[in-house]
Amino acid sequence: MKIAFVGKGGSGKTTLSSLFVSYVAAAGKPVLAIDADINQHLAVALGATEEQALAWPTLGDNMPLIKEYLRGDNPRIPSADAMIKTTPPGRGSRLVRPFEDNPIFDACFRPLGAVRLGVTGQFDEDDLGVACYHSKVGAAELLLNHLVDGTDEYVVMDMTAGADAFASGLFTRFDVTFLVCEPTLRSVGVYRQYADHARDFGVHLVAVGNKVTDGDDVDFLTEQLGSALLGWMTTSSHVRAAERGTTRPIGELEPRNLATLAAMQDLVDTTPRDWNRYQRQGVEFHLRNARAWGNGRAGTDLAEQVDPDFVLDPALVAG
Repeated sequence: MKIAFVGKGGSGKTTLSSLFVSYVAAAGKPVLAIDADINQHLAVALGATEEQALAWPTLGDNMPLIKEYLRGDNPRIPSADAMIKTTPPGRGSRLVRPFEDNPIFDACFRPLGAVRLGVTGQFDEDDLGVACYHSKVGAAELLLNHLVDGTDEYVVMDMTAGADAFASGLFTRFDVTFLVCEPTLRSVGVYRQYADHARDFGVHLVAVGNKVTDGDDVDFLTEQLGSALLGWMTTSSHVRAAERGTTRPIGELEPRNLATLAAMQDLVDTTPRDWNRYQRQGVEFHLRNARAWGNGRAGTDLAEQVDPDFVLDPALVAG
């Protein structure tokens, strides 16, 4: 399953995504985690030191390698330079599994405990006035377009905050999107904005409350979010300890919070994947980007990259 975490900046999105990743990994499930937030904190939240996190290789810096590898011998794509972040796979493209060994994973991902982690990269000084952050996130989008995850494989992405997630088609690449919502009007407002944008694309959006301190907070979230609210995370000494640099086993998280993580995993595990819609939406956003800017940049009609009869399927990479 592919899972995204979104929410207002400061809502605890990275913290909750790291707790979910740790919870699933502790159960022995294979987890591929990707930090696609403009503030790259997922590695540290999962237990890396600041020095390790700063030295982590990045997807954004390896875009030429990613393009060249995924292009394979697809006859519709004459060169890696012709690819953009939304280029969909077709016959001849290289499809990848989340836990295989290949040049992309060798260059961009590292193990962190039981988790395989990749990061899109920091928005640094050289980018100021030159590029938007989505030029880095585009590497993750291209990878997800070609990634075939199988049964009991979890791909978890910590996304950019708020409506920034809609600056590309990346928001359609997930089976479940968890929106982390504080018990405040501003945070609820971000949920409603996200829900409005996502509604026409069939995004499976679920709210999870965070930083809940008392019954009034629960009542507020329940009243504001109704059936969209799956559960909530209470103020946590476990999380505070981690933020001070003391990492504890996930099993020591408060029982109320462990129950919420269990409910999240149950929801993920019972959500079906629609490969046809996945491919269809990937093609739709590729054509949008081609018309908006891609054709002009490439000097050719990028609609020709679309293989109309191709659909991603696990059987294509079986074995």
